[in-house]
Amino acid sequence: MNLRKSIKVFLSVLSIFIAIILVYVGYVYFSYGRIADNEPVEITQKAKMNQAATNKEYKISTFNIGYGSYTPDYTFFMDGGKQSKAVSEASVVKNISGVIDTIKKIDPDFALFQEVDEKATRSRGVDEVTQINQQFSDYTSVFATNYDSAFLMYPILDPIGKSKSGILTLSNTTIEESTRYSLPIETNFNKFFDLDRAFTVSKIPVENGKYLMLYNVHLSAYIKDQKIQKEQVHKLFDHMENEYKKGNYVVGGGDFNHDLLDSSTEIFKNDPTEEYTWLQPFPKEELPKNLQVATLSETKIPVPSVRNLDKPYTKGESFVALIDGFIVSDNVENVSGKVSDAEFENSDHNPVEMTFKLKP
Repeated sequence: MNLRKSIKVFLSVLSIFIAIILVYVGYVYFSYGRIADNEPVEITQKAKMNQAATNKEYKISTFNIGYGSYTPDYTFFMDGGKQSKAVSEASVVKNISGVIDTIKKIDPDFALFQEVDEKATRSRGVDEVTQINQQFSDYTSVFATNYDSAFLMYPILDPIGKSKSGILTLSNTTIEESTRYSLPIETNFNKFFDLDRAFTVSKIPVENGKYLMLYNVHLSAYIKDQKIQKEQVHKLFDHMENEYKKGNYVVGGGDFNHDLLDSSTEIFKNDPTEEYTWLQPFPKEELPKNLQVATLSETKIPVPSVRNLDKPYTKGESFVALIDGFIVSDNVENVSGKVSDAEFENSDHNPVEMTFKLKP
């Protein structure tokens, strides 16, 4: 009798557990939806300059800020580490303040940010978009969502939760129009965990009647399907080529999640046995002939733009690479470029900057 009762209790508990799982799976499934392609993005117009000029030096920065969670000792579960959320709200605010200070020292005319959380469990609810915009109050601002997830119970013991995140573009010159373009992503179960990948194009008037087309890009990191990776870069390449053919200037920056060097492993003396989906060679040979990856200025000691998050950062020992940078059209002069060595103090990335001119 006791055994029969125990089995009945066990089956009841099991049934409740299965029901909870089914309800949760249904919640995640039915709350999922991709953001529409080719969507206009709201512009907060604050810049005082109405148009860009030719033959004038401009500076641009790109910085994946890692949603303000990554201090040098932080490790991330998807990279082989342990953590999934920021240590605390105060830590996020401090990291975003550090990001702001770093970019203010660069003093760019245009600033691109990736992995900026508007409201997310992983970043303890801090509105990073507002925090950044408040400190760049004389810049026009464009924010596009590329991740608006249900509450993800993954990993089980410390779930990453619900996230609304995106890419942020700042410009000290008027942005006439900005559009968000969706990128291809995996259609299997992984789609629930990957970002809704996208790039934005901000249209900035130039004095000669043309436009500077400013791209903010964040390609996929964890997909294993190289076909999807190829589709992503070619959608970006095709759009850039079309704008160039219209006579416009193309400057695209961001986190490309591809190796922008011939071999980051060789240059940074990484362990050659370590391989990552976010470090496939960037397909430079497939770029349209009028576009090229902007080369960095020569330095005695190369500086990486990203670290792997499997263990706390140790300079000279951690796995590092260059995956952040810029693509420019041949009517844009790349004057100089470098990775700013922020020692991964406030993110798992370092910012990259470039000085350029628009040719007449």
